[in-house]
Amino acid sequence: MADVLASVSAKASATALTKLSAAAGPRVFITGASSGIGAALAARYAAQGATLGLFARREPVLRELAASLPFPEKHSIHAGDVCDHAALAAAARAFIAHAGGIDIVIASAGISHGTLTEVPEDLPVFETIIATNVTATVATFAPFIEAMREQGHGTLVGIASVAGVRGLPGGGAYSASKAAVVTYCEALRLEMRRHGIRVVTIAPGYIDTPMTRQNKYHMPFLMTPERFAASAVRAIAGGVRYRVIPWQMGVVARLLRWLPDALYDLAFARAPRKARKSAS
Repeated sequence: MADVLASVSAKASATALTKLSAAAGPRVFITGASSGIGAALAARYAAQGATLGLFARREPVLRELAASLPFPEKHSIHAGDVCDHAALAAAARAFIAHAGGIDIVIASAGISHGTLTEVPEDLPVFETIIATNVTATVATFAPFIEAMREQGHGTLVGIASVAGVRGLPGGGAYSASKAAVVTYCEALRLEMRRHGIRVVTIAPGYIDTPMTRQNKYHMPFLMTPERFAASAVRAIAGGVRYRVIPWQMGVVARLLRWLPDALYDLAFARAPRKARKSAS
């Protein structure tokens, strides 16, 4: 009888521990969650016991990702395009209701293609890059701000890029979009300060994702998504305002920022270019 009682007690303790672990952790909403940086961030936060809202276009991939994470019953998936602002707002409302609030929002969705200003068919590509990387970041944050104000806390995370530090030949759309993310997040950081809402900008260098695997040139300090996610989650938890990951690219970014225009032009005018979508 004692053995039976001990076994029941042990099972009850294990169940209670599981429920406690499931309840711990922040409530995190991530766009672009189906692959690359977004999926790696989802896995990292799930390992910390977070409750996740996963937003991306491919619902089957989202379901597979959610099922692979710890405590899959905690997470919700939201299939949609970040350029569909109504879908983003609906997903935000659904996740806040599901999780009982919101702690962190990460606008991770992004695209990259080479563009040339003089090629007419590249203009719609340029518009799509700006819509996905910049306008959708705004649309991702907007529906969560009221809930964060009411709570008196929250963190909004914009994913920029070292490509936004200086303009890159053949990549005007992508460089412009990521520079815009940096400046937008800086302005938003000042606006949200009085509400107790933090705004964090993370600028990845070269991360080994489906997007960068299209590049046909050398990518210095190439980093796995898992290592990037570990560094990014630490930076977000620390409340940094702006962080380049990996740190080596941060050094490069600072040097490029201060390099005189004449020297920059001389060094980068013939730099390798990203493939154009319309050309492929």
